[in-house]
Amino acid sequence: MLTDTIGALGTQGQQTTAGTDAFAQVDLNDFIKLLVTELQNQDPLDPMDNQEILQQISQIREIESNQRLTDTLESVLLGQNVVTASNLIGRTIVALSDEGERVTGEVDRVSIEEGVARLHVGEHTVPLKNVAEILGGAGDGGES
Repeated sequence: MLTDTIGALGTQGQQTTAGTDAFAQVDLNDFIKLLVTELQNQDPLDPMDNQEILQQISQIREIESNQRLTDTLESVLLGQNVVTASNLIGRTIVALSDEGERVTGEVDRVSIEEGVARLHVGEHTVPLKNVAEILGGAGDGGES
């Protein structure tokens, strides 16, 4: 019966055999659909009590709050990465390309691709996180 399956989904902290949280991929819309389905299919002779409903609503709010916090932190991190990458324009760097090729040269410009700050060095593009070394650039008067 559908009620048994959905009721089991309401338990927090269930783990898969691999040891990961089975509900990590459940977003707010999925959770609301599960709650509504559970309410529609509950046993009329043994309905959920108010405490259970309030607990699930609280879980919905917690999921939504966590998602907003995650989105905000990702935006802040991207902003910091853009500032850091922009400060490298005109500087000579040593980095690895996505293909693992060593790239050395002056950063011409910065772009954002799929939420990642990328540095353009001549014909190469490297992610900011792959910068291994920053050498002296124009106006520096030597190595950093």
